[in-house]
Amino acid sequence: MTTEPSTRVMTVTPQAVAEAVRCLRAGGLVAFPTETVYGLGADATNARAIARLYEAKGRPAFNPLIAHVRDAAAARDLGKLDPVANRLAEVFWPGPLTLVVPRQPDCPVAELATAGLATIALRVPAHTVARDVLAAFGEPIAAPSANRSGHVSPTTAQHVLSDLRGRINLLLDGGPSPVGLESTIVACIGEPKLLRSGGLPRIDIERVLGHPFADGPPSVETGDEAPIAPGQLASHYAPRTPLRLNANSVRAGEALLAFGQPSALGSDPALGVLNLSPGGDMIEAAANLFSYLRALDALGAPAIAVMPIPQTGLGEAINDRLQRAAAPRPGV
Repeated sequence: MTTEPSTRVMTVTPQAVAEAVRCLRAGGLVAFPTETVYGLGADATNARAIARLYEAKGRPAFNPLIAHVRDAAAARDLGKLDPVANRLAEVFWPGPLTLVVPRQPDCPVAELATAGLATIALRVPAHTVARDVLAAFGEPIAAPSANRSGHVSPTTAQHVLSDLRGRINLLLDGGPSPVGLESTIVACIGEPKLLRSGGLPRIDIERVLGHPFADGPPSVETGDEAPIAPGQLASHYAPRTPLRLNANSVRAGEALLAFGQPSALGSDPALGVLNLSPGGDMIEAAANLFSYLRALDALGAPAIAVMPIPQTGLGEAINDRLQRAAAPRPGV
């Protein structure tokens, strides 16, 4: 165990899980690993804890949070899962899928966590640490990504500290998150809708549905209709350094986020190069995305050139994150 100013970091042990539960019950903030990215957890039924979470992240209060629960039965206590939602839960939970469903009338989750909506976003994570914390806590945990709002999502404990050191109570270090992309979000309110691409490929969900989604995930501009799920703001997951997408060349001084085997990228050497997957493996690329963006961002280049990435499988989610990271930011 190490100590940071007002932020404790504990390697995962049964004692660390017990301390996380104690902290959550006291209204504290605990970051912990999930299979997607590190989450920043707060008691979802405690409005004051949720307010602290928004403050720590600098997160717009209209952006709803995902309530993480230990199993599908616990999810049904909070939201109304129709037959389609139940089928998706049966096939993909625990795992990187979030379902947006109507709230139960007696749902104990604080309205601040759901941004005052009549719906709730629910997920059963697959990561052992997250599941141990949820089982021991016994209540839903609101857990958005453990970073400052709009910044690159964290896939390691060090990423969490770089954004939230001194702003949270406890961090459980469970090693890198294996998926490296946030959960896929599907709304099951009438016809199923894909709200956010993520760690579960669209094609896998469509195979269970028996038909394709009518359209792709929407992008919600700040000032327009409020999002009903996390990750819908147009500018999101953003490093400080501007991104130049679908780059076929590197300009003087730029850093390069590569994919596959780079061909002729121009004569100017890149300030730094990281390759998401030299072999073109989408799973490897997804796992490396946020970590590599953070590393290239730290170089101080005028821009990060990003090579084209195919729109197949997890490539849809990777491109979604890159497009949001490259989008103009409010007030900038």
